[in-house]
Amino acid sequence: MDQTATTESPVITQLEPKERRSDIRNIAIIAHVDHGKTTLVDAVLRQTHVHRKIDDMGERIMDSMDQERERGITIRAKNASVIYKGVKINIVDTPGHADFGGEVERTLRMVDGVLILIDAKEGPMPQTTFVLRKALALGHKAIVVINKIDRPDAVIDDVVNRTFDLFVHLGATDEQLDFPIVYTAAIKGTATLDINKPGTDITPLLDTVLEKIPAPAINTDAPLQILVLSLIQDLYKGKMGVGKIQSGSIARRQNVVVIGKDGAQFAGKVSDLAVYSGLERTDTEQAQAGEIVAVAGLDEVSIGDTIADAEHPVALTRVTGAKCTWNTTFPPVASWGSKISWSPRLAGPLSCTMSSSHMNRRRSATSWWQHMGHSWHTKTASAPAMPSS
Repeated sequence: MDQTATTESPVITQLEPKERRSDIRNIAIIAHVDHGKTTLVDAVLRQTHVHRKIDDMGERIMDSMDQERERGITIRAKNASVIYKGVKINIVDTPGHADFGGEVERTLRMVDGVLILIDAKEGPMPQTTFVLRKALALGHKAIVVINKIDRPDAVIDDVVNRTFDLFVHLGATDEQLDFPIVYTAAIKGTATLDINKPGTDITPLLDTVLEKIPAPAINTDAPLQILVLSLIQDLYKGKMGVGKIQSGSIARRQNVVVIGKDGAQFAGKVSDLAVYSGLERTDTEQAQAGEIVAVAGLDEVSIGDTIADAEHPVALTRVTGAKCTWNTTFPPVASWGSKISWSPRLAGPLSCTMSSSHMNRRRSATSWWQHMGHSWHTKTASAPAMPSS
């Protein structure tokens, strides 16, 4: 890729979509920690048979990182897809922990609707509120999924009422307030639209997605535009920018322009192109508007950049995260050896973009704390001597 930015400023006029692609749905699943998000995604994947040996893959199929499986949470947003009634449903299993809110916000710009997953006992929680506010502000329609309806202590009516009140509080439009409700027992792989009629499989949820989530708005004949919203590192292909094709099409060996911060342009060529098929990224020669793709060969690409047509570069509105101010915090030195309430934690804005160095600091703090025999959420303990750095 050409390492020298051109001096010409890009056209910043964003194109208005003129049509919709009916054979695709792009959705994000949003939930608080432990509300069953990954379990629900697993049920969808299993029942649509996305992998020949899926029953041998164990629980938490979407949790590929060791830390995710160990802690039972999703840290890094991942993509998957299923084919249902001839429609490809791209699913983004977003982080459900407040520490990773920056990635959640970017994910919301890649999709056209959201599933809000809520525990039938606990109701809406802070992370759900934070992400829902962002989703509503983007104009997304939501499907409310009340999960764990098989809990003996479930208070479903109360949870539904609290959820509606939350939508009102967050300024939802009348159209957004008219949200459908699907009741699920994700661990059993069942869903129903009528709480009085137990479900037998997950298809009522998938039918609701096809009916209520809009198809992606696109410009088929316009110049290429892809807003890069995440980056992945492939062992063989190198850095890949991931995003939804807003307009035009993209192909392998195509010349493109990356429009970066402050309008800087970098010429490049697409070396590899992939779409999501089941749990895998599948190589493809070409992809059309509306599809979520991973693009390789563009060394200068960063989150927030636009991958654009080489001859007619048109930048999309850039997405940036807040400057990271996370810090691993411990009690004051004077408190060591006394009875205190503390644990290693990170402080900072929910929209912060967490870098690998921040992740390493958190892992180091967590490992030390757990090595001393405590859990992450220990509230009262006699603090041992802090190891020297």
